[in-house]
Amino acid sequence: MNRTTIGGAAALAVVALAVSASAASAEPTRGGRAPQQHVLLLSVDGLHQSDLDWYVRQHPGSALARLVHTGTSYTQASTPVPSDSFPGMVGQVTGGNPKTTGVYYDDTWNRALLPAGTTSCTGVAPGAEVSYTEAADRNQSALDAGQGLSGLPGSILSMTGTPATLLDPATLPVDPTTCTPVYPHQYLKVNTVFEVAKQAGLRTAWSDKHPAYEILNGPSGKGVDDLFTPEINSDATGYAAGADWTKDNAATQQYDGYKVQAVLNEIDGYDHARTTKVGAPAVFGMNFQSVSTAQKLPKSDGLVGGYLADGVTPGPLLSKALDFVDASVGSFTHEIDRAGLKGSTTVILSAKHGQSPTDPAALTRVPDGPIIDGINAAWTAAHPGAGDLVVFSTDDDIMQLWLSDRSAAATEFVKAYLTGHTAAGNTITGAARTVPSSGLTSVYAGADAAAFYGVAVSEANHPDVVGIVQHGVVYTGGKGKIAEHGGADAQDRHVPLVVSGTATRHGSSSAPVETTQIAPTILTLLGLDPDALQAVRAEHTAVLPGVEGARG
Repeated sequence: MNRTTIGGAAALAVVALAVSASAASAEPTRGGRAPQQHVLLLSVDGLHQSDLDWYVRQHPGSALARLVHTGTSYTQASTPVPSDSFPGMVGQVTGGNPKTTGVYYDDTWNRALLPAGTTSCTGVAPGAEVSYTEAADRNQSALDAGQGLSGLPGSILSMTGTPATLLDPATLPVDPTTCTPVYPHQYLKVNTVFEVAKQAGLRTAWSDKHPAYEILNGPSGKGVDDLFTPEINSDATGYAAGADWTKDNAATQQYDGYKVQAVLNEIDGYDHARTTKVGAPAVFGMNFQSVSTAQKLPKSDGLVGGYLADGVTPGPLLSKALDFVDASVGSFTHEIDRAGLKGSTTVILSAKHGQSPTDPAALTRVPDGPIIDGINAAWTAAHPGAGDLVVFSTDDDIMQLWLSDRSAAATEFVKAYLTGHTAAGNTITGAARTVPSSGLTSVYAGADAAAFYGVAVSEANHPDVVGIVQHGVVYTGGKGKIAEHGGADAQDRHVPLVVSGTATRHGSSSAPVETTQIAPTILTLLGLDPDALQAVRAEHTAVLPGVEGARG
């Protein structure tokens, strides 16, 4: 990701912080016989619907093809905006978009919280970075995030199932009322499917890429019984010095393999480390990164990354990554069958986000640093002594800016600057390319930015300026990536959604659906009330059509 923090912000007005849901959860019920006893949720990050279509055509006997042919394939599924990992995953397990969950990205700015490390809160001006990334780990260089395991990476399955203990409190933003660090689960405004399942006495598990994914525990902090989160941005043992597990696709597949083994252990009724027999979870699953890195890396393992010139056909590295995911899915379905769970388990396959552009010729890499520096220089020139206007930004293939001055004059100033200036970038070959309007098609500023997300201007989390990029623009300072996600591009959002099990119809549905509908669908499959989810009630999120037990 490309994140920028700018110092010298003016004091910001305190905005009320909501770190837990204001309304009590509806009581979950599990009356009668549930349609299913287990739901295995798989998120293949970066996977497009077009990728799945291509793979099934090319490999009709594959595990992915069997999954599609034995379930319902929702071919017009969309992720939330921004289409990034944190809001994407949170949406799948809460049923809510950022306006309800409060989660706009994994690295943002909050106008009501105090800076990380604050221990004496009296008189401290509010406004703080909220970084729930590898930066929150006790040791972000270690695969176990600082647990101190010996024999890494081979010993990683011994990693704790309670990763909140691996976060460094000194890196977390501080609640001005309690003067204590705000953990990720406390930041989430609504409950999760894991919490609802736990209330019903069911076991839960999940595997993901950072300890900060303890956000999935929900506001109670207790939603996931067994949360396995090896740090993907740690040093990759056995690979190039200083490289993490995302810089080499073979490394990413090795990393994903640890999570695959954890899920296999859980299917067999053990905890993720296979040390204790606890029974197969009711809600469990994992996140794959192999497809995502194969889309982003120009080259790895002697193979070219991304797509061929037609922008549709996966190149050799991406094809290999898809084969890895297919083999992993096959191992899951085989183990489910071997464990006698086939008739009682539904598999849901989707993605937190897609990736763009798929057409190599469409890529324009644009450094965002000069754009932000230009905004701040123009502002201070027009307002001597005012200091920097942009205090924080998150820019991948979206631009989100938080400002020190939130007045209409300031937000419109930024909008005018962005739309009135060109930006220098480079193509996939490294050739220079200039884009108009800072690489953006539209800019939402001030009240319009709040309206874009459907929240009040006074809400503490949302960005003051939102820029929607021109197709193919990626904000990055170098030439190390050929695709990115995080925005509103159709290729970021159009992901597969397959629900396969005995409680679903067989076939294809072209009805528009959202990945937020996964959450109420999971509860329905388990015989629980989807209205037990606060975001489902707030947004009226529907169960996916064609699922047994779904209400009208």
